[in-house]
Amino acid sequence: MRLQTFLLLATVVAIPASFIAAPYPNELVLQHVPTVLGITLLIGSVIWFQPTRLAVGCCLAFLWLHLIGARWIYSFVPYDDVVRILTGRTLTEMFDWKRNHYDRLVHFASGVLGLPPLSNLIQSFCQVRPLAAAVLAMCCVLAVGAAYEVLEWQIAIAFSPAMAESYNGQQGDPWDAQKDLALAWLGAAVTIPLIARWQAGELPTSAERSTR
Repeated sequence: MRLQTFLLLATVVAIPASFIAAPYPNELVLQHVPTVLGITLLIGSVIWFQPTRLAVGCCLAFLWLHLIGARWIYSFVPYDDVVRILTGRTLTEMFDWKRNHYDRLVHFASGVLGLPPLSNLIQSFCQVRPLAAAVLAMCCVLAVGAAYEVLEWQIAIAFSPAMAESYNGQQGDPWDAQKDLALAWLGAAVTIPLIARWQAGELPTSAERSTR
């Protein structure tokens, strides 16, 4: 519990800390709207619903992936610099990439890291079998991903082209939304076998919560 509290507080502190010498401070404000919403919902869930450690860990891992992406507005996350230090080459050189792929990683991670907490939550509240909960959780991952792509579309309409592009990070790819959703689906699909045997009792049931 102490480690969990420390990680939650560290995430809260990391949000304003990410503005220090930020290369794109104006865009960073927009990027952190979902960050603040996410950490608020997570803290509320920890207080009132007692999710499992794995569920909280997955949510925190995804928030930190987003924090890194937000810091450099996704399109400019300097992973190549880190890989060059470690190997002497960059991933872009190794795979002949034409764009920054950090956003692809995060969309894949939304499936991998989103499925366990959603599946466990569905098992707790709906009392369904683990496999059914995992499949329903995958549907939730895709629904949230689709809603987010619609939000990005609305941002593209409402904001200036430069601001919209910096937030959406399409990098000139007209099929960006479809690829992002496909990666989220793939991440969720490969995670289903890993959690399909979870026990429904890992989270307290609604009746148990009402007695607390």
